[in-house]
Amino acid sequence: MSQHKIIRLGHQGDGIAQGPVFAPLTLPGEVVSGTLDGQVLRDVKIDTPSPDRVAPPCRHFKSCGGCQLMHASDEFLAGWKQDVVASALGAHGITAEFAPIHVSPAQSRRRATLTARRTKKGAMAGFHAKGSDVVIEIPDCKLLHPALMGAVPVACDLAVTGASRKNGISVSVTLSLNGPDISVSEGKPLDGPLRIALAALAEHHNLARLAWDDEVVVTRHAPEQVFGAAWVLPPPGAFLQATAEGEAALLADVRAIVGGAKRIADLFAGSGTFTLPLAKNAEVLAVEGSAAMCEALDAGWRKTQGLKSVTTEARDLFRQPLLPDELKRFDAVVIDPPRAGAEAQIAEICRARVPVIAYVSCSPTSFARDARTLLAEGYRLDRLRVVDQFRWSSHVELVAGFTLNPA
Repeated sequence: MSQHKIIRLGHQGDGIAQGPVFAPLTLPGEVVSGTLDGQVLRDVKIDTPSPDRVAPPCRHFKSCGGCQLMHASDEFLAGWKQDVVASALGAHGITAEFAPIHVSPAQSRRRATLTARRTKKGAMAGFHAKGSDVVIEIPDCKLLHPALMGAVPVACDLAVTGASRKNGISVSVTLSLNGPDISVSEGKPLDGPLRIALAALAEHHNLARLAWDDEVVVTRHAPEQVFGAAWVLPPPGAFLQATAEGEAALLADVRAIVGGAKRIADLFAGSGTFTLPLAKNAEVLAVEGSAAMCEALDAGWRKTQGLKSVTTEARDLFRQPLLPDELKRFDAVVIDPPRAGAEAQIAEICRARVPVIAYVSCSPTSFARDARTLLAEGYRLDRLRVVDQFRWSSHVELVAGFTLNPA
């Protein structure tokens, strides 16, 4: 056994001691002991606990890999997530003030991906164990919305019906207005008998929609989402903010940032999370790489009265960013890129001198890189908030506002 003092948390939530030595489920300031396996401390024993250590509220925590930081207090986690963003910015010489963090409540996750496997007695479904492909059942999960928990037995039945004996299936579940919207991958090839069995299963469990390897098997009820005043029918597996509360917090800040802008470009627009609420007061161009999501957004707009003009364009903004002559007519840009950030698009926004930018990010590292570019090109960072939709995880999201300084 060797003893170590935890100095800090890594970006995946593991404690890090001098060496470096990585110790899972530990906190800064703790003295811990265990068996060193390369750089990882196994069979960790907490010799001196941190005052920020709390009893995990979920009985599955020690084995389940769905949450990484349930052993830390809410106050510690809020500070740590802000520090992750501050550290990423600091690496580029940027300092910023934070608005208070928004944390989604427990049992509010409205989408999740479960793993389901066949067993000798039937099937089991849940999340993977920490650092393993073993499936851990989660009957008392404190993360998922109670309505989403109802999809666990559905995932088991899907495994019995359509998983091979050797491999599990991946079951993505999203809550919609009209019931669970489920998309399955890694199952058996879809044939006639399997289609019939899956349709019967969807009927039995009152599913809104069931897709198998991106092909819709059955739509019993329209699995709609509400964005502002619009009802939208996204394609199977389409991106949706993880919690309704987190989405509302992001939208509130985006609205405050763009203010009274009359013409807005919404880049990486998805199915209209920001586009459609903003269209109440502004004309919006929505650009998204997925043509199916663009079509869903457009259909939602056309069915909704009282919105201003919305134009959609399916376009790969990594390979073909909007150029200055396309951007100059806009008063504001909303941008919500994937983890890679939006380096090429940010460069064009700077050239166009768009006055206001609302930047939503799920990666502090790529956000900090893009923020450095914006500040170097004459923008100032006016607003910054961490929005924690992935409670008890190491995942960090944020929303920021930039304004172009007068020439």
